[in-house]
Amino acid sequence: MTARNYIDVYETYDRFAEGKKVSEKEWDYTIIPRNAQMMKERYEIDFGRTILPTDQDLVDRLFIAGVDMLITTGIFNPDLGTALSIEEDEIYEGLKMAPKKLKLGRGKDKCSCKARRGNTLRKPVIQGGPTGAPVSEGIFTQMIESYAQEPTVDTIVSGVLNTVDGHPASTNTPWEIKATMAEVRYNREATRRAGRPGMCI
Repeated sequence: MTARNYIDVYETYDRFAEGKKVSEKEWDYTIIPRNAQMMKERYEIDFGRTILPTDQDLVDRLFIAGVDMLITTGIFNPDLGTALSIEEDEIYEGLKMAPKKLKLGRGKDKCSCKARRGNTLRKPVIQGGPTGAPVSEGIFTQMIESYAQEPTVDTIVSGVLNTVDGHPASTNTPWEIKATMAEVRYNREATRRAGRPGMCI
C-alpha cells in the first residue's frame, strides 16, 4: 500500500468503524501487555538500571520496536470499541509530516519545543501541574499558580475539577461542561497572578 500525503478524518473514521471489535478491558489488560512483552523479547529491550538509555543501538531498537508495536497492535477507539490497523509506510509518512518544532504560549512567556537528541545540553521544555489529577475547587487556582510562579516551569499541564459549584463534574452531564470552562478560567487567572499570562496551558 502506498501512503497518500495524509489520512484525513473521514478515512480514519471509516477505518475505525470497520476495525476489529475489541473491549477496552481486553485492550488494556491483554493486548497491550502481551504485545509489549513480545516486542521486548523480539528486540532484546533491557534498560537494566538505566532510566534514559544513551546506547545508540538500544535507542534504535526501541524506535523499531515502537513502530512494530504500532503495526502489530493498531490504535484503539474506546467510543467505537474497535481497533484501527496501520501500515508501516503510513507511520513513516506521518513522521515526515510531523512538525520539527512548536511554539508554545505567547509573548514573553513563549517557549520553543524541539526534538532533543542524545545527550544534548539544550534544556527540555519543563511542564508543571497536576497533570489530569482531580483537584478541589477551593485550591485549584492557587495550585496552578504555585506551578506557574516557578521560573523553571515553561508550560502548565492542568488538573481537573472534581466538583464545580459543589456538584460532581460527572461525565456526559452539563456539570462536566461547566467544570471544563471553569478550569480554563482558573488556569488563566493563575498564570496572570503569577505574572506569566502568556504561558501555554
